[in-house]
Amino acid sequence: MNENTPATDPAVRPVAPGVLARHIAERCAQLGLTEAELAKLAAMSPGYLRHLAEAGPELDPNGFLRVAAALRLTRRELLEGRSDAPPGQPGAAARPALFRLTEPECWEMLGDHGIGRIALAAEPGPVVFPVNYLIDARTVVYRTDPNGGAAVAADTSVSVQVDHIDDRLRQGWSVLVVGTARHVDDLEAVERLARLPGSRPWAGGHRPLWVRIQPERVTGRRIGSI
Repeated sequence: MNENTPATDPAVRPVAPGVLARHIAERCAQLGLTEAELAKLAAMSPGYLRHLAEAGPELDPNGFLRVAAALRLTRRELLEGRSDAPPGQPGAAARPALFRLTEPECWEMLGDHGIGRIALAAEPGPVVFPVNYLIDARTVVYRTDPNGGAAVAADTSVSVQVDHIDDRLRQGWSVLVVGTARHVDDLEAVERLARLPGSRPWAGGHRPLWVRIQPERVTGRRIGSI
């Protein structure tokens, strides 16, 4: 059994259609989560979350476990409903769980743009710079000052890391893209990228150098509680 395989609990009874969706909605209300926020924490689309809620855990056992973790519930609590402790009495402590994200899930978490960190080899040690990134045809693209620290030379091996941490829920995810840097020199491509949402650097200034990271490895992790 690997870390993503949920344990079978024979004491857990199947739930009627619609009951699981109600349990999810009630727990979201308790935690102040929207459906979109829960879907993102569980590394899936809102539509797939609704489908899973109606179909039950048999549809996607690993996905179901991610939803339970995002809601800070055990598998059984999500299926049968949670019995919260009376006021003034603490509930059972949540158990941390680490989930590997598939490559499609990693790209879904990255979205179409955002803020990440690029790591470069340097002397006397590696350096890391924050960058505004775009996702373009399963590559990571950013623009920078040709004389700035993030102006990596073409054909250089680099990595880009993006994460999201929720201190309130003690949950989060991290995606790492490792690949080779290329310079975007085609004027038509540069003009197209400049029109995309999120292409304007937060730091401002003249940043004409576009760098594209051609991925060689895309991995991700998500931590929650069960």
